[in-house]
Amino acid sequence: MRLDKYLKVSRLIKRRTLAKEVSDQGRVKINGQTAKAGTNVNVDDELELKLGNRIIVVKVTGLSEQANKENAKTMFEVVKEEKIQDSI
Repeated sequence: MRLDKYLKVSRLIKRRTLAKEVSDQGRVKINGQTAKAGTNVNVDDELELKLGNRIIVVKVTGLSEQANKENAKTMFEVVKEEKIQDSI
């Protein structure tokens, strides 16, 4: 499954266009490698997302072409979530 579609279906990011922009800006890594929107996501991959002032690391636990709110939560497991401190 494409990265941008996975981010949208799993509800990590609300819209697919936004998911595409975020990944094309290099703010998403798959298993430590910077990923583009078309990169394939597989079960057991580790995604690192830099969203605003937060870094979220999730492990992919499932793939589905469509998911409702409850099923979307089963598609990933949060490994780590941290806030980035602003440097002044």
